[in-house]
Amino acid sequence: MPRNILVTNALPYANGDIHLGHLVGYIQGDVWVRYQRMRGNTVHYVCADDTHGTPIMLRAEKEGITPEALIGRVHGQHLRDFTDFGVAFDNYHSTHSPENRAYAEDVYARLKNAGFIDTRAIEQFYDPVKEMFLPDRFIKGECPKCGAADQYGDNCEVCGAAYAPTELKNPYSAVSGAKPVLKTSEHYFFRLSDPRAVAFLREWTRGTSADGTRRLQAEAANKMKEWLGDGTTGDGENTLSDWDISRDAPYFGFEIPGAPGKYFYVWLDAPIGYLASFRNLADKRGDIVVEDFVDPTRAAAAGTEMVHFIGKDILYFHALFWPAMLEFAGYRTPTQLCVNGFLTVDGAKMSKSRGTFITARSYVDQGLNAEWLRYYFATKSNGTMEDVDLNLDDMIAKVNSDLVGKYVNIASRCAGFISKRFEGKLGATDAAATDAFKAAFESGAISQAYEERDYGRAMREIMHLADLANQYVNDNKPWELAKQEGREAQLHGVCSTALTLFRDLTRYLKPVLPALAAKVEAFLAIEPLSWQETWAALPAGHSINAYAHLMTRVERKQVDALLEANRESLAPAAAETKAASSQQRHAEKQQHEAQSAETAMAHISIDDFTKVDLRIARIVSAEHVEGADKLIRLQLDIGEEKPRQVFAGIKSAYDPATLVGRLTVMVANLAPRKMKFGMSEGMVLAASDPDGKTGGLYILSPDNGAAAGMRVK
Repeated sequence: MPRNILVTNALPYANGDIHLGHLVGYIQGDVWVRYQRMRGNTVHYVCADDTHGTPIMLRAEKEGITPEALIGRVHGQHLRDFTDFGVAFDNYHSTHSPENRAYAEDVYARLKNAGFIDTRAIEQFYDPVKEMFLPDRFIKGECPKCGAADQYGDNCEVCGAAYAPTELKNPYSAVSGAKPVLKTSEHYFFRLSDPRAVAFLREWTRGTSADGTRRLQAEAANKMKEWLGDGTTGDGENTLSDWDISRDAPYFGFEIPGAPGKYFYVWLDAPIGYLASFRNLADKRGDIVVEDFVDPTRAAAAGTEMVHFIGKDILYFHALFWPAMLEFAGYRTPTQLCVNGFLTVDGAKMSKSRGTFITARSYVDQGLNAEWLRYYFATKSNGTMEDVDLNLDDMIAKVNSDLVGKYVNIASRCAGFISKRFEGKLGATDAAATDAFKAAFESGAISQAYEERDYGRAMREIMHLADLANQYVNDNKPWELAKQEGREAQLHGVCSTALTLFRDLTRYLKPVLPALAAKVEAFLAIEPLSWQETWAALPAGHSINAYAHLMTRVERKQVDALLEANRESLAPAAAETKAASSQQRHAEKQQHEAQSAETAMAHISIDDFTKVDLRIARIVSAEHVEGADKLIRLQLDIGEEKPRQVFAGIKSAYDPATLVGRLTVMVANLAPRKMKFGMSEGMVLAASDPDGKTGGLYILSPDNGAAAGMRVK
């Protein structure tokens, strides 16, 4: 039976550009939707801008416009960028909408009636300079769970923990930089720690949907278990806290009914935006019954599905808050969460200073083909939460080899003969040559890979078939047959067979390369390709259109121009650079003065010492920093998943080549520092004379037997 699926992507925040990191999840979602439709399933694909919160309010204030004007402008920019990359939503809406207000108020009222809303007076951070209560994301400090520095006030991007902003260590205002003060305010809470919610979430996060599909990937379910416990020793294992769902004025959002000056926290109404966008689509079309998707009883009877594509940075909200809100408000819960990892560029985080923080708009403006990126992301996606690395040289090689050299090359080598020698009509197909393609279609292996979102496996299977097709062409050499008298029938059959194989490859690539597939369908003069029909070769006598070039190669100079464009557009103005340099010199002077003062300071307590997380670090790589007189860029292994980047002022004392492989000691919990050359994520310890003018500079080295990641204590 055909499936009926509501598919959503995470809502991008209306306070910035879409960048290539965003596109990982949206492309993965769009590919899955296109595949499902090729299978004959009904899919409603919706999204919206996430538009509420203090960042929107402050940015609009800075630009001298209303928040409504700001989100209206950004909405158009986001939709344009998604469209340019082939992400084809049926509806792209906004959370600042009447549909979203209605759903938010309904969910809140139902939760309140069910006993899941509490009010209590809390101490809340207040910015004495800006004279406003600070939202969680405008308070930064050290994570109370893992100690990571420079974390936001609602959740930690390192360990994923959620917490109250008052739990942060060493907090500061991200608006003014001032140390916030505590003021009392009445807030509204969703009782996430309620035993009913905990019991439900333990079952939901580990369970399957009606068709047996796991709601969460294994690694996501395991992450939930860290917060929920497994219930074997009682609810004491549960680490969930009640969730603060209100914010004080001034705030851009929906005011809570019956609570003047109190607004729904953006994370309450943001996921509700999925339902609001779907309702908006249904009202436009008139043939969608929304209740068949949102009412649990009707959804079960209708067999509808609700699938969310999200990034792993918002897993906590979507796997805990969202299903609990829906369950206890009497709405249906998601069928499945499809969680993707982050994007790295050439093995490192996207970097503004390196020019690898690449916006979607700059990619398009530089004239790069969006389907190059769609294909490359597909080859790197395996249906798990693993990060996707955009290796630019690898992308060039893979696109040129796979798409141009293997796939498009089949048509370009054979189509001309059909047009010139056979009046554009196909001949008989070699059945033996198509056996492998027919078997691949009937086996369902590629189809299964798409269903499981293991697009990388699907692309490998497809390129294996492309190799077989090219081998067939190479073995039969149509360019030589064309020169020999009496071989017209064989030439006709070889080229016709090759185009049938090319048709099949296009079918398999269509979810990833929809624009290119449309060109091929027009060239072959065939109906839109799907997975519904049984396999058959293109028939003899079928007329095709004249071949036109389908895809160009990627040139390295295009990628270099893209990097340069982003480096230039993101570089600070000269005045800002000068100010930053001045601030850096001032900070260095303060640091030196503090270090000098420390030599004459009184004793510290053991508690003071234990605040510093010293780790044994292995130097993975070391290199000079272009434009820096004193710095060496180090990549340090301290037992974490990825090495940390640290800029050390030791260039005068060390040749980088002599440092690789050495062990040293670093401060692991120092707040990351944004420098002109990139982000420094720690500090290497070194010894020198007190004034730094005489004697040498010596990085610390541990004794034999120490290993990367060991703590110094």
